[in-house]
Amino acid sequence: MKFFSSEFMKKVKANVKVWTRSLVVISLIAIAIFGNAHEAFARRSGGRMGGSSFRSAPSRSAPSNSGYRGNSYGGGGGLFFLPMFFGGGGGGLFSILLLVIVAGAIMQAFRGNGDGEGITGTASKVTVAKIQVGLLSSARSLQQQLTYLALESDTSSVEGLAAVTRETAISLMRHPEYWVYVSSANENTKFALAEQKFNSLVMSERSKLNAEVLSNVGGRVLQGKTAATLPSEGSLNLEDPSEYIVVTLLLAIAGDTLSKLPTLRSSADLQSALSAIGSVPADNLLAVEVIWEPQSEDYTLTSDEILTIYPDLVRI
Repeated sequence: MKFFSSEFMKKVKANVKVWTRSLVVISLIAIAIFGNAHEAFARRSGGRMGGSSFRSAPSRSAPSNSGYRGNSYGGGGGLFFLPMFFGGGGGGLFSILLLVIVAGAIMQAFRGNGDGEGITGTASKVTVAKIQVGLLSSARSLQQQLTYLALESDTSSVEGLAAVTRETAISLMRHPEYWVYVSSANENTKFALAEQKFNSLVMSERSKLNAEVLSNVGGRVLQGKTAATLPSEGSLNLEDPSEYIVVTLLLAIAGDTLSKLPTLRSSADLQSALSAIGSVPADNLLAVEVIWEPQSEDYTLTSDEILTIYPDLVRI
């Protein structure tokens, strides 16, 4: 006994074929989407290195007149002799002159303890600056150099941070033929506000990355699964030079040296700025962060990503 006609069975088989083809197409689309998503995630993964010496800055304050204050203001000095000036001997003009000298010493002592003393006084100035460079992917060795620097640098010391700053500036200066985009900003602020402003700038730039697969901050090295090990020259895999690498330098420097730098608009401006950054004395360097993406040598950023993620970059 036949429950289904041949015509009905033909329709069922036809529908099965349609659904099978649809499932295959959907599967291929899903594979393509998720595969591209994984590649995009890896493409947008960056590296980071640096640290802050804001907390240790008091030990690096500028020299003061502490010895002179001890003789004129502390125990055993100046004020100890003050009663003499008004007591029995001495007399008139000489006592007044001595009193003026002692009063001046006391005022100097208070002035030395004021807010503007050293690089950590609340009235002291700190320059918080950002320099961002977009390079052609032909400068792929730069990724290697930054990876090596991140894996080998001591970011827990002021000297190590100064070395990171100097070597990063030098690495960028070695590739002027690959500079395509640049962006810069700086602000001269009080020491009491500088750390907060610097941290805010760091958070803003870090948030642009999908992930940080290599990090060396404050002496702590962290590596993700896709982070490169120490690179070798044979590992280069050059892509279309129309794609890009972005390197960002964030700095907090005592004084107003970098605040005098012009807004970067040309290769000459960038060369001058990198030279100034590389020559900053270690004692003046309060914080530095170097962020670059992609970290992996296998990826670069597209033109669309550059324009979307880093809208402040301008062509030079």
